[in-house]
Amino acid sequence: MTRFLLPLAFALAGSAGLAADCPPPPDHDARLKALMAQARSLPSEMGAADLSRQMWELWADAPDEQAQAILDRGMRKRSSYDLLGAIADFDRLVEYCPDYAEGYNQRAFALFLGQDYPAALTDLNQALARSPDHVAALSGRALTLMALGRIDEARADMTRALALNPWIPERGLAAPGGPLAPLGEDI
Repeated sequence: MTRFLLPLAFALAGSAGLAADCPPPPDHDARLKALMAQARSLPSEMGAADLSRQMWELWADAPDEQAQAILDRGMRKRSSYDLLGAIADFDRLVEYCPDYAEGYNQRAFALFLGQDYPAALTDLNQALARSPDHVAALSGRALTLMALGRIDEARADMTRALALNPWIPERGLAAPGGPLAPLGEDI
């Protein structure tokens, strides 16, 4: 029995070493808060796309070159619907940088596209534990909860996401008549 446990112990120690090599994620909180404040102050959608792009650049700023390469590769695979390849890359990223919220968020997106909603929800919770104001993770969690039929929870997350950035693409879901419209606003 010990001949099987020893290799397992070395494997676990090796993966723990990976996480120890990843530096802390960059701290973009002040800049993100400023961008969200700008978005909230916009009277119309004009300019919102540029602010959202700037937010994405900050969320996708990985802790180091190795993490950035893994993230970029996984995102390319996800964009080409190689969901299994993307998930494998995001697995590596989360293992290497367990404190980096975007690794969980991107893996959740790939899992969502593959309709594995419970696993996506788990990863979105992990992303939000590390970055509570991650608007994309909040709206992603709202969509995931909606897919799971948990409409009240989805509505609460979408409301919170919209309070941070009222111009997210998913805002139509919370509009009157939308599936996440506040109670009493259905048409």
